[in-house]
Amino acid sequence: MTVPIELAAPLASPRAAQATAWLRHPLARPLGALAFLLLVDLFAVPGFFHLELKDGHLYGSLVDIANRAAPLMLAALGMTLVVATRGIDISVGAVVALAGTVGAMLIGGDAASHMPLGLALCAAMGAALLCGAWNGLLVATLGLQPIVATLILMVAGRGLAQLLTDGQIVTVYYAPYFFLGSGYLLGLPFALFVVAGVFAVTALLMRKTALGLFVQAVGINPVAARLAGIRTAALIFFAYLFCSACAGMAGLMISSNIKSADANNAGLLLELDAILAVTLGGTSLGGGKFSLAGSVIGALIIQTLTYTIYSLGVPPEVNMVVKSVVVFVVCISQSAEFGKVFRRGRAA
Repeated sequence: MTVPIELAAPLASPRAAQATAWLRHPLARPLGALAFLLLVDLFAVPGFFHLELKDGHLYGSLVDIANRAAPLMLAALGMTLVVATRGIDISVGAVVALAGTVGAMLIGGDAASHMPLGLALCAAMGAALLCGAWNGLLVATLGLQPIVATLILMVAGRGLAQLLTDGQIVTVYYAPYFFLGSGYLLGLPFALFVVAGVFAVTALLMRKTALGLFVQAVGINPVAARLAGIRTAALIFFAYLFCSACAGMAGLMISSNIKSADANNAGLLLELDAILAVTLGGTSLGGGKFSLAGSVIGALIIQTLTYTIYSLGVPPEVNMVVKSVVVFVVCISQSAEFGKVFRRGRAA
């Protein structure tokens, strides 16, 4: 009787295993999407990768994209922690408008400003922190649904900013204030250094302390996290406070860049772009899983997509349609039922 001998399958090569590991990396998809957009710009936009140094400042399309994406990157960093705790904050745009309005009104004109620059910036950030404390109080303490609690501030915050300005645009002529949004440091826009600083501090807290683990625990199962001794209410309160602080910095950055405060349009729909950037970066809308670096890359994807559409001469209205398609694809990809159907199809 002959016994059949099963031949073992050949082992995968180390290079193939390394490639598979790279494809499974959480940042593989957002980086791939960003690389695809840059490849399209390489062939469709002449001189897209051209960089030029003038008066010690670096100019080019890549620098413009990064500079214009800075407020969105800040908002996305704050939104990441909120989404990671199973929350949502749709009042980001209103906080942007309110902080920019408070800062511009307190700074006033040129030398005869109403308040020193440092105090005006602190007051604007104080207003943003009050907004975050309000959202955190409603969600963490009173137990309101996050979308309902932040909807209140979404309407009231922008309305308050319009009341402060009487619906008018407040123009600022104080030159030192412009450095925040349009200044340069070491040849690069100063706004990028602000984003890098916020990202570094946040990543340090999330990775080098137990805070990141607590955020994940609350996002996965808040009840179990509370029974394990984690102060879930305080953690959720901190997440909304941090999100509004990032939105306040983004508002000051936008106001400084346009040299005015427009309570009607500043930060309009920025919260939707921030949520999209967070989901594009790999953060789960169901909570728990989050990626700060992915959120930054997601913001760059959105800004690069906007730049590409405008550069190709496509009407601006198409940008909203493209974003809606991207939101649909991202939500479908994170659906558990879609994942089951996709896995069954691959198995078949």
